[in-house]
Amino acid sequence: MFRFFLRKLGYGILVLLGVVIVIFLLFNVLPADPARLTLGQRTDLTSLENVRKELHLDQPKGIQFLLYLNDLSPLGIHTRQDLKESLNGVALFSTGGDKALVLKTPYLRRSYQGKKDVWEILMEALPGTLVLALAAMIFATVAGIALGILSAVKQNTWMDTGAVFASVIGISAPSFFTGIVLAYVFGFVLTDYTGLHMTGSLFDIDPFEGRILNIRNLILPAITLGIRPLAIIVQLTRSAMLDVLNQDYIRTAYAKGLSSPVILYKHALRNALNPVITAITGWFAELLAGAFFVEYIFGWKGIGKVTVDALEKFDFPVVMGAVLVTAGIFVIINLVADLLYSIVDPRIRLSS
Repeated sequence: MFRFFLRKLGYGILVLLGVVIVIFLLFNVLPADPARLTLGQRTDLTSLENVRKELHLDQPKGIQFLLYLNDLSPLGIHTRQDLKESLNGVALFSTGGDKALVLKTPYLRRSYQGKKDVWEILMEALPGTLVLALAAMIFATVAGIALGILSAVKQNTWMDTGAVFASVIGISAPSFFTGIVLAYVFGFVLTDYTGLHMTGSLFDIDPFEGRILNIRNLILPAITLGIRPLAIIVQLTRSAMLDVLNQDYIRTAYAKGLSSPVILYKHALRNALNPVITAITGWFAELLAGAFFVEYIFGWKGIGKVTVDALEKFDFPVVMGAVLVTAGIFVIINLVADLLYSIVDPRIRLSS
């Protein structure tokens, strides 16, 4: 089990290294000058040269990449002044002179615009994205399993046809289109009846009471983000339930006189949930990436909106940090899912 975990962890680290290489190359071939973005267009050459030196832009690209890796690594070599001013960590031992081996939080550098630590910016926005993804997944799971069971039980009726047709539309419609339609219809045209708004975050700011929790703002973005996984869960649940309902033990349960609800929920559904659980764990990671457009459409404060705003301002450290944090979450979720599968079915780790 420990070897299986180390192997999967190694694969995850390689994936993250590949992501780091890609985003470093991508943002270093762009024509924008980071030093000028930091200081603004009206600045003197001396200040530009000082900032280029501070950001290591005067070094060859290979050295810049190694320095970027050193900043991202939990273990890195830094000066004690950097540890005091920029890094959140502790010096383990000196490596000579003013430098030391430092155990730290990955340093994603500072925003060009706000001069704020990128890690702090993303950690402030991350809870909003996680809440949105979790709400969307709960909506998709509950509604998807219920509709899938109904479709299987009412096979070849208008309910079955309607559920399948709706799920096909849900899979086909992109999230940004669905979000615009829902925001306009329920957040603008029917706002007097629904009480919903086109934009808003989980917390509203009141000048007297401070932050106020507003769950209503979560409804439309969560539904928008959950429609696609809901559609897939409906089809998976329907297919699995139809397969289980044709098994001999289900017919035996009916012959013994057990009630339909007991047979459906205690016997059939339990054995039909394996592919659904697999889809749920995979889709939760997908939702974190899909939340980018949904957050921007609904003005939801999360990593997605922060990233899009940073792109508009050419604030590359924030964009690079957001991509890395999202990739890290993908790796962690997939690692946890692999471990859970290996615990449930030991044949998985034996065949890996």
